[in-house]
Amino acid sequence: MTKVKICGVTNIDDARAVADAGADIIGLNFYRPSARYIAPDAARALVNEIKARDWKLSVVAVFVDEPIESVIDIANTTGIDTVQLHGDESPAFCEELNTRDGLSVIKALRVRERFNSLDALQYPVAAILLDAFHNTLRGGTGLTVDFEVARETRQQVPRLFLSGGLSPENVADAIRQVNPYAVDACSLLESAPGKKDTARVRAFVAAVRNS
Repeated sequence: MTKVKICGVTNIDDARAVADAGADIIGLNFYRPSARYIAPDAARALVNEIKARDWKLSVVAVFVDEPIESVIDIANTTGIDTVQLHGDESPAFCEELNTRDGLSVIKALRVRERFNSLDALQYPVAAILLDAFHNTLRGGTGLTVDFEVARETRQQVPRLFLSGGLSPENVADAIRQVNPYAVDACSLLESAPGKKDTARVRAFVAAVRNS
């Protein structure tokens, strides 16, 4: 069954809505320029609340070109053991995170013209995430990924997270065409940047489960 990741969660009410909808994973964004940024102390409180309420949610910490010491420090501070690298981090950077701190790593790759699915094989990570390329934004663009490219990449890697412009309206078709390990949605499930629309979150999870 395809996993559901809802990214850009910023508060406990949205985390509750995501858990109630039946999603599997939430992403907390530690990229400071993002409208969905959450400070480490607030993230720690949110993670503690999720554990205390026994919500069945895994938590992923999202970084963009953050220094490795900062990634490790924030992961330790928040109690999160899976990180998503959404910048231009190298394969060597991913390998160092694996060996130094035992963190599970998801490497995000932005699909642009002439993207080569074989490039995903360079990264020694637990999973690859494909997102749409944008000149200035790192995620949350609402743009979709070429499903043919995603399907090719899915054949190269053990676990593929498919992101980029996914919504309740198109996610079933995306799953049918790509068969990813997980789907990841953010901006098209919001009423405003950083604020989830509960009805759309529920509709998205239902569309995945019924696909």
